[in-house]
Amino acid sequence: MEIRYANHPNEVKGFDTARLRQEFLLESLFAANELNMVYTHVDRFIVGGVVPVGRTLKLEGDKKELGADTFLERREIGIINIGGRGAITVDGTVYPMESKDCLYIGLGARDVTFASDDAANPAKFYFNSCPAHKTYPTVKVAISEASPNHLGSITNSNERTIYRYIHTGGVQSCQLVMGMTLLKPGNMWNTMPCHTHNRRSEIYLYFDMPEDGVVFHMMGEPAETRHLVVRGEQAIISPSWSIHSGVGTSNYTFIWGMAGENQIFEDMDAVAMKDLK
Repeated sequence: MEIRYANHPNEVKGFDTARLRQEFLLESLFAANELNMVYTHVDRFIVGGVVPVGRTLKLEGDKKELGADTFLERREIGIINIGGRGAITVDGTVYPMESKDCLYIGLGARDVTFASDDAANPAKFYFNSCPAHKTYPTVKVAISEASPNHLGSITNSNERTIYRYIHTGGVQSCQLVMGMTLLKPGNMWNTMPCHTHNRRSEIYLYFDMPEDGVVFHMMGEPAETRHLVVRGEQAIISPSWSIHSGVGTSNYTFIWGMAGENQIFEDMDAVAMKDLK
C-alpha cells in the first residue's frame, strides 16, 4: 500500500508539475489480478482498484500500516464497479455487480472478495474507504435504483446527471459520501463555478473517456489555481482547501467520494468566478 502525506497550501504554491502529480494524482489503480491501494493522510482515505481476471481477489490491507487484523476492523468502504459484470462476496453473501452499481460495506465485515463474470470483460472495482466508529448495514444500490439529479445546460457545457449513492438521504454511513456524475455528449465542464469545503476532503476518479482523451483538472486555492492533466481511470486527491473542477476534451464520467467532519452534500463554500486566479 502506497502512503501519501498531507500538504499545506503554502507549500503547494511552489510545486512544479512533476511534484503536483507525485502528491495528488493516482495514475495506476487498475491492473489485472491486482488490488492496488493508496493511503492518504488527507482524512485518512484509502483509495483503491481491484481487477479480478479468472480468479477471486480478497480485500486485504497491510497490517503494519492499518494496525488491524482485517481491512474493515475500523473502517467502512464504498465500492463502484466501472467495468464488466462481477460480484462482491461479503462474509458469505454474494452481491452481483453490474457496471456503475455501488456497494457499501460497514465496519466489522471480515471476508470481502471480488470476482468477474467474464475474464475477457472483467469487472473493475473502484473503492473509497475511511475510518468508521459505528456499524451500518451492507447495502447494494444498482444504478437503476439510484435517483438521478439532472443539472447544468448545454449552453454552459455542463449538462450532467448526478447519482448519489452513499449520503444522508440514501445509504447510511459514518462519514463516507459517494456518488457519480455523468456528463452528456457535447459537455465538458464539471463543478464550475467551483467551491471548496473546509469540513471535508474529496477524491475524484475520471473514466468513460476515449483512449486519447484527457481532463484538465483544476486544483489549488481559489487565488492560486493549478492544473493537472488526468487520463482515464486515474484519480485525484482534493484537500479541503482546494477547488476541484475540470474540463475535458470530450464528455466523461467521474466518481466523487468525500469524508470529513460532516456528510451534508450542500455544505460547500462557493467561489465567485471573479475571485478565481
